[in-house]
Amino acid sequence: MNAFDTGDEKGGLAIRVLNALPHPVVVIDPKGFFVFANSDAEQFFSAGYSYLAKRRLSDFVPSDSPLFGLIEQVRKERSRISEYRVDVSSPRLGSDRMVDLYVSGLADQPDHVVVMIQLRSIADKMDRQLTHRSAARSVTGLAAMLAHEIRNPLSGIKGAAQLLETNATDDDRSLTRLIQEESDRIVKLVDRMEIFSDQRPIERSGVNIHSVLEHVKTLARSGFARGVRISEIYDPSLPPVFANRDQLVQVFLNLVKNASEAIAGQEDGEIKLSTAFRPGVRLSVPGTKQRMTLPLEFIVEDNGPGVPEDIRQHIFDPFVTTKPSGSGLGLALVAKIIGDHGGVIECDSQPGHTVFRVLMPAWREGMEPRAGSNASLDR
Repeated sequence: MNAFDTGDEKGGLAIRVLNALPHPVVVIDPKGFFVFANSDAEQFFSAGYSYLAKRRLSDFVPSDSPLFGLIEQVRKERSRISEYRVDVSSPRLGSDRMVDLYVSGLADQPDHVVVMIQLRSIADKMDRQLTHRSAARSVTGLAAMLAHEIRNPLSGIKGAAQLLETNATDDDRSLTRLIQEESDRIVKLVDRMEIFSDQRPIERSGVNIHSVLEHVKTLARSGFARGVRISEIYDPSLPPVFANRDQLVQVFLNLVKNASEAIAGQEDGEIKLSTAFRPGVRLSVPGTKQRMTLPLEFIVEDNGPGVPEDIRQHIFDPFVTTKPSGSGLGLALVAKIIGDHGGVIECDSQPGHTVFRVLMPAWREGMEPRAGSNASLDR
């Protein structure tokens, strides 16, 4: 029970209404302490009310944030103020926290201020996801063209180099081998891009995400993440995800590999895998007229140096990479797979904290499997 619980029927109804709102709502007293926080506010600040009641708003939001200016203005003018696209990013709340704010005083306690936060991340997330899908479609056309226009000439070039090698001197033989190796490298790149042109329906059924993550963890620990600390925070009551198991393994293996490379050489390097049930957004499912909610949240988190700010908004675009030998196709393929499933992927990164968050639809009884897949659950 918080400071604004009156205990009477009317007050109880008010609390239930506030908890039902899909936006964080808090009440701040004259000293800046929380005296009320609804359920969404607890989720937004990643803390329960018993913890928030002992903290000031400034413990979560930078003191130079425009939010505090709005609060003071409301107290001074006894008014209501709306402010759009306000950045409340902080180490506690994470980066890229752009919100709309509605600030008002309480009629009977004017020094107390109500703050309602409307997350812009959902709208922005949709915009970014559409951009990712558009980029993936561009790569689809490019992949089909490359497969036809490049692979055949490269076979001829490699074959000619092999013929020349039989009569070449030792010095020339090193050059013919270089031609063959580079031809093979380009063919492998074309093969990777050709995955984007695969438009076959996805075979989907109910998949146990924890089984997938444990399999990915086993693969990682036996290879690229040997010796890396990997921790888990799983919700055991999570329903199955409506997905293709092999493609999910590919997605999370890629994300864990990226996280492992990000913390390479760090003594305190750690990768966290977590799952949770969250109120989801609704998206159209590719290839159907159906709209699905996305209540399943899967997170891959690391404490590496973070994604450079200049590429953060383009990290899922093809050919965008910070790796000297990277092709920049891994995360583009991840975005395509998640998009083909009707899901959403986003990246929240700052120095010392990078989170890849995947939202996907849940499988439910009676849901039609796709492309001949069976409806049995992968447990």
